Amino acid sequence: MRLIAIAFAATGLLAAASSATAAAAVSDVEFLKASRCRGLADSGLTQVDTAAMDAFIRNERSGRAPYVLERSKVEYDKAKREAKSDSGDRKARLTAELSGPCQVYKG
Repeated sequence: MRLIAIAFAATGLLAAASSATAAAAVSDVEFLKASRCRGLADSGLTQVDTAAMDAFIRNERSGRAPYVLERSKVEYDKAKREAKSDSGDRKARLTAELSGPCQVYKG
C-alpha cells in the first residue's frame, strides 16, 4: 500500500514539473511578435537598444520549425516596410507599438 502511495506521489510531482516547464516555453506567436518588434526597432522610428531583443530571439530560435523561422523573417521585413510609410498616423501607431507591447522583449 505504501509503495502505491509513493508511486502516485512521484507521478504527481513529474506531472507538475512537466507542466511548469511547458508554461515557461515561448509560443510561436510570441516569437513572431518579437521578430516584428525587432523589425520596428531596426526601422529607425525611435532610438532603441536592441541587445535584449536580439538575445531573446537568439535564445528562442532553437527548436522552432523551419516554417516558423521563415515566417519570422517575413514579419521582420514587413515591419520594416511598414515603418517606411509616409503616413503620420501609421508611424505614430507603430511607434506606440514599439514603446508599448514590444517592451516585453526589451528585457
